[in-house]
Amino acid sequence: MEEHRAGPFPSGPAGSVEGLLVGSGDDRRAVARLVTRSTVDAAGLEAFLRPRVDLVLERDCGGNTFEAVEGPVRSYRRTVVSDPLSGGDESGDRGRHHVTQTVDFDLAVPYFWWVFYLPFRRTMGRPGRPRPPWWAPPTRLDARAASVLGSLGVLAIMVGYLNTVFTQSIAFAAEEFGASDTAQGAAGAVVRVGGVVALMVVSVADRRGRRLVLLWAAGAGSALVVTGAVAPSLSWLTGSQVLARAFATALALVIAIMAAEEMPAGARAYAVSLLAMAAGFGAALCLVSLPLVDLGIRGWRLLYVLPLLGLPLLAGVARHLPESRRFAARTAAKVRLAGHGRRLWLLATAGLLTNLFFASQSQFSNTFLRDEQGFSGGLIGLFSIVTATPAVVGIVIGGKFADTHGRRRVGAFCIATGALFTTLIFFSDGWSTWVWATLGMTVSNASIPALGVYGPELFPTSLRGRANGIVAMSALAGSAAGLLAAGVLSDYFGRIGPAMACLAVGPALVAVLVLTCYPETARRELEDLNPEDRSAPPGLGTR
Repeated sequence: MEEHRAGPFPSGPAGSVEGLLVGSGDDRRAVARLVTRSTVDAAGLEAFLRPRVDLVLERDCGGNTFEAVEGPVRSYRRTVVSDPLSGGDESGDRGRHHVTQTVDFDLAVPYFWWVFYLPFRRTMGRPGRPRPPWWAPPTRLDARAASVLGSLGVLAIMVGYLNTVFTQSIAFAAEEFGASDTAQGAAGAVVRVGGVVALMVVSVADRRGRRLVLLWAAGAGSALVVTGAVAPSLSWLTGSQVLARAFATALALVIAIMAAEEMPAGARAYAVSLLAMAAGFGAALCLVSLPLVDLGIRGWRLLYVLPLLGLPLLAGVARHLPESRRFAARTAAKVRLAGHGRRLWLLATAGLLTNLFFASQSQFSNTFLRDEQGFSGGLIGLFSIVTATPAVVGIVIGGKFADTHGRRRVGAFCIATGALFTTLIFFSDGWSTWVWATLGMTVSNASIPALGVYGPELFPTSLRGRANGIVAMSALAGSAAGLLAAGVLSDYFGRIGPAMACLAVGPALVAVLVLTCYPETARRELEDLNPEDRSAPPGLGTR
């Protein structure tokens, strides 16, 4: 029998543990005392008195007190008090003990501590295990990595909204401006020309640092997207979003780069999966706002004003986000891009082929739902949320499997199968549309952490920004080509489905490339993948 109660905090229902919030604004955090009482046998007592090696790596301080050597905590202390039961053999108490365990902890996760507080507390209330729980990364995070990941999560939410607003609003803007499917496709293609600017911005990150570019790109992207609210025509709307999308693209790339440079080798895909979930939350905020378009033919313009609400968060992110350790420890010698041509062209080709399909699918799905299924703006938002919510499971599983079972098999299977399910959306009707959309989103999203981590992994620190910018340009070129092709083919066939079926060849070819040409990078240090970076800063070895 095990009993949980609150420590010095106000008592709650049986089995509950109360936390105390301290600080204000972005510095609010959970400082908690967890007290558990158990009756255990000798083996159970030994488990409680053994230093933990799962979420937290403990050291024995004597007197049955333990402190954290490593873990996602600012402070941590665990104390165990045991008393043998006094009953005789006939009572069954011989060799059994009352155990009272007290854990004081302060999670080092800014902004998102409330997501991890309950599962962390639940795990800490039990004896340590040889491996982390299912919800944690395969490799333990330290306090710095946890703090960086939380800060990057806020920026990822901004990316999700900024990269979604044009795609989600174009169908309604086109209605106001009287534009055809071909015009919509062309507008989406032109917006992605901003990738050239994104390459320039990301290249600055190789010279001036990741932190500076992250903060400036987030601020500039949020401010520039607002100009879409006053666009007098589709051409003006398109032009206004070129720079906004460029900064959003650069922000997404540098987020992935910094995550790869800060996370341990066994947790990079896990980090990408969490950041993808945060970006998905940002996209969901845009979807939740879609009912605004039903206020009138100009209601879509309100979607472009909302990003201003994210600007105050940047001051807090700036306080929590340090410069990347690998960037700070980079060698002064410049590394030539020419020596990494095979990897560069491999990832660039895959990015182009992937976005031929997924970019056009993303933009034209609303047009399909509105014109061919008769959905309103509010129903489109509901459809997107309902079908995308289970995709969180795909992202989590994809990240976990990519770190433990390898990137290639997970990525190849998920991108090909996800494209197939997504294509079937455009040939369905009624309830089957919801089913195929849910399956397509869930399976294709599982490929994001498996394949999205390759860009930062396969290039040395001094080239990482520039190389990923070139890969992104290729992906944006694929997006532009796919959008143009989808618009023309949709007008030609009179339906969107056949156009999507033609473009789905792209992800199928990517699956073949991944299986035959991609290297396996799971659980390998960046310095092993890029020998030019052998002078790694202390503490970045495999844990």
